[in-house]
Amino acid sequence: MKIPAPALAVASMLSVQTGAALSTHQFEALTPAGSAWLRLSIAAVILLLITRPRLRSIGWPVLRGALLLGAVTAVMTLAFIEAVARIPLGTTAAIEFLGPLGVAAFRSHRRSALAWPALAMLGVIGLTHPWQGSLNLVGVAFALTAAAGWAGYILLTQRVGAQLSGLQGLALSLGTAALVAAPVAAWPALHGLTPVLAAQSLGLAVLVPLLPFSLELLALRRMRVAAFGTLMALEPGIAVLIGLLLLRQLPEVSQAAGVVLVVIAGIGAQRAAPPPVVGDDLAEASVLRRQRRPRRPGTAATASGGRARDADDASAAALPRAGIVTGRLSPAAPRTAERP
Repeated sequence: MKIPAPALAVASMLSVQTGAALSTHQFEALTPAGSAWLRLSIAAVILLLITRPRLRSIGWPVLRGALLLGAVTAVMTLAFIEAVARIPLGTTAAIEFLGPLGVAAFRSHRRSALAWPALAMLGVIGLTHPWQGSLNLVGVAFALTAAAGWAGYILLTQRVGAQLSGLQGLALSLGTAALVAAPVAAWPALHGLTPVLAAQSLGLAVLVPLLPFSLELLALRRMRVAAFGTLMALEPGIAVLIGLLLLRQLPEVSQAAGVVLVVIAGIGAQRAAPPPVVGDDLAEASVLRRQRRPRRPGTAATASGGRARDADDASAAALPRAGIVTGRLSPAAPRTAERP
């Protein structure tokens, strides 16, 4: 029996947030950055072995875009996981979601679109309780950095996805991300690594970003980008659920209401977005993540605007979660880097 496409999208978000939650158990031995670097490195090696991109045939302008995307992915991934180490998972995901919302508002060119990021900001205020004086400013700063990284990731993915087919862009960007993150994350990861932790990291690399990427790829082949983006707006809520179940992070009533506001803002921004122009499906997919995202490298849609897409088109829409780990490879970037 064929699994419904929406179920695949939800499973992708569950995988990203579950991977982020489970990685917290490695923080003491590897540090947050070290655990994220291991996942990035393992995922990059796997994808590079699968795609084996030929750098000579790519050309410097295109390669430069992929390398820049990798650098942004590294920042987004490390910032997200450092935020998770300091503030609740749901709060981190909600703040990070401001990135895609900001891009969506910017791309709409309509003042009314600013209402959705403003609504999300109200939700974030409800989540963080700044009036109580117990706010972890460092954690919030990392989450905001991840949001900015996700926004840059989305914009860069649009370019890379249009220039590189299949998984090449994703493989190159993840490889670059691992190299960029190495100076601050490689030593603590390798210093504390044990065979057990290495096996755990391999499994976590599957959870984030490899499995989310695959699930989003399958989902986007069978559903419209608009519907996919609307589903991705549920990710902050899913992050709160995973934080409750796996990390015992019980939200207060005001925090639960804040998450609801962020989700409503994400859905509203998606539904209010103008119809994509020819060749702009990739950008829309990225904004809506997981837009994670996880979006993914591939080619633009055909002028007919039909739902049929080849594998490269689907790959382009799926790239978001790569960072996300990361957060959403996500949104998802899933994420996808960390998106988490």
